Amino acid sequence: MTTKRDYYELLGIDRNASEEDIKKAFRKLAFKYHPDHSDDKSGQTFKEINEAYGVLSDREKRAVYDRYGHSGLEMNSGRGFDSADFGGFGDIFDAFFGGATTATRQGPQQGADLKSSITISFDEAVFGSEKRVKINRVENCTLCYGSGSKPGVEPVRCPTCGGSGQVRRVQQSIFGRFTNIATCSQCQGNGSIIKETCSQCRGSGKQRVERELEVRIPAGVDNGAQIVMRGEGDSGSRGGPAGNFFVAINVKPHEFFIRREDDIIYELPVSFIQAALGDEVEVPSLAGKTKIKIPPGSQTGKLFRLKGQGITHVQRGGRGDQLVLLVVLTPESLNDTQKRLLKELGSTLTPNNMPHKDKWKTWIDGVKDAFGE
Repeated sequence: MTTKRDYYELLGIDRNASEEDIKKAFRKLAFKYHPDHSDDKSGQTFKEINEAYGVLSDREKRAVYDRYGHSGLEMNSGRGFDSADFGGFGDIFDAFFGGATTATRQGPQQGADLKSSITISFDEAVFGSEKRVKINRVENCTLCYGSGSKPGVEPVRCPTCGGSGQVRRVQQSIFGRFTNIATCSQCQGNGSIIKETCSQCRGSGKQRVERELEVRIPAGVDNGAQIVMRGEGDSGSRGGPAGNFFVAINVKPHEFFIRREDDIIYELPVSFIQAALGDEVEVPSLAGKTKIKIPPGSQTGKLFRLKGQGITHVQRGGRGDQLVLLVVLTPESLNDTQKRLLKELGSTLTPNNMPHKDKWKTWIDGVKDAFGE
């Protein structure tokens, strides 16, 4: 028997996707995998996408799927006539039958999602890494394999509901005879009763276990990102799938690099002599040391862009850039000789040698543009 793929995975969306997100994803994939446009002439993928959209675009079906998975949909499709089919008549039924609710046999339930967080270095975020994380989760009992029954002793069919997990009560009202279906109180909807419980889990079928998982950190991940490890949460009930494990990423700041999305910024301090005469200097980069040329007359705020030397784009190919921001330093203490020389230099300078205020405005605007401000 072929295992059905997860509907959210088929459409490439997360479980919290909005109705609009579902519709957009479906339109895109339906066009891509239509037999007239793709190599899949059988249309199998197209059919699967249509099936996924048919469930996730319907609020009631989506709620059933989120709780019980595929098996829940299959069981719900065979549901008999009950008071829920009346839709707006719910209040009338409550008035005549004392608020009794219709129930079906409890189906598979997905396990709970678990969350954790890890802190990584700037370099680990940039280049990617693998970290080991401890997790305390609920798993099926290793002695009874989740049945809750003592090994060798099989659960017996519930005598009250005959194994259906439901009890039916016929009631007479002014509308005629109606059958009210409720969850069996003896077996709690399981359809079977455990005669002798497992000594390890005491009949729960579950046990809490500490595990150590390996989390793969993709290159380029940013602070606040979240990695989803599907099926690594608590185990499900009645054959339901396990929940997911969400890992929040905290990235430590770098010693001198500043990150802006996938670009990195480095402030390069130079003396006013280097800025005035020009120079060639080494600057750190993600790949090591690299050289840049400072043109004569450079001012504080001048930007140098090193294309493709930033951080890898997680969602697409390529990398960001490295921006080098020039900062001209003014000496704070001078000896007598240095003061005399600077005074001599100052006497030779004219307004034509000094930067005009419009030039200052130009580099300020350039910095704002580079920083996205």
